[in-house]
Amino acid sequence: MENRRQGLPPVRKVTPEGEAATSGRLALASLKVPALHSSGATVPTLSERIPLIAGNWKMNLDHQKAAEVLQQLLAVFDDSRHDRMPVEVAVFPPFTALPATELAVGDSTVPLAYGGQDLSPYDSGAYTGDISGQFLAALGCRYVLVGHSERRSVHGETDDVLNAKVIAALRHEVVPVLCVGETLEVRQAGKHFEHTLNQLRAGVKGLTSHEAGQLVIAYEPIWAIGTGAVAGPEDAQEMCKALRTEFGRLFGPEQGQQVRFLYGGSVKASNASFILNQPDVDGVLVGGASLDPVEFARIAGFAVGPR
Repeated sequence: MENRRQGLPPVRKVTPEGEAATSGRLALASLKVPALHSSGATVPTLSERIPLIAGNWKMNLDHQKAAEVLQQLLAVFDDSRHDRMPVEVAVFPPFTALPATELAVGDSTVPLAYGGQDLSPYDSGAYTGDISGQFLAALGCRYVLVGHSERRSVHGETDDVLNAKVIAALRHEVVPVLCVGETLEVRQAGKHFEHTLNQLRAGVKGLTSHEAGQLVIAYEPIWAIGTGAVAGPEDAQEMCKALRTEFGRLFGPEQGQQVRFLYGGSVKASNASFILNQPDVDGVLVGGASLDPVEFARIAGFAVGPR
């Protein structure tokens, strides 16, 4: 499927061998914000990873309220001067708000990306309540979250299920944002690196190097999500560097350098700049703060641009 949002890099197709391996399974002009990324490049180069500022709206905002928030957010970027380095911004509304999101973004000149909060490992059939990657693609979604901590802990999604979801997203040319991270108990036991790297390995199992190069990886320590606690910038850097190193070991150093690694966990405008200034942190996954257009735009304004 051709990407329906102009100004965003195209999503590459899954290779045949990859499919075979998975068979069966506010108008506020005074607020300075960066220019949104509108390059036609397919992937960031080794020395240029475009920061991604992603807003997860979770189970908030019906389709009408979501449309209002989107109009405010789009106005912020449309009315501001594009005087900063490029940055890509994406929002993840509830599924019921995706059609309204598609309309709002389609009527705007701002290249805002959007995606789903989850998807089914199956393409169609008797799976009541599931959302197929095919449906997300038809609505113009560029991204989909896979393995958010709330899906893992509340819904009991296993590594095998999440691996199947990653593969399903790629099958429909939607970019998976694979979420990994540890609980407070795991961190206190000193096993956070082992735990998180194992989640990464399981999530990308069976992927070719080409397929793996399309992913975005989000590190979200569960103990910092919605609690007000936040991993220090050094903690975020340390884990993202470890994840990047492991990704490079699995798929080659070039893939390790080009894939974007995000931090998520009580991100706000007050702490975003410190996190985004870390060399291996290529963006943030924002929760509650992304529901406030002004706050979210300020966070995007801290993105440091290409490395």
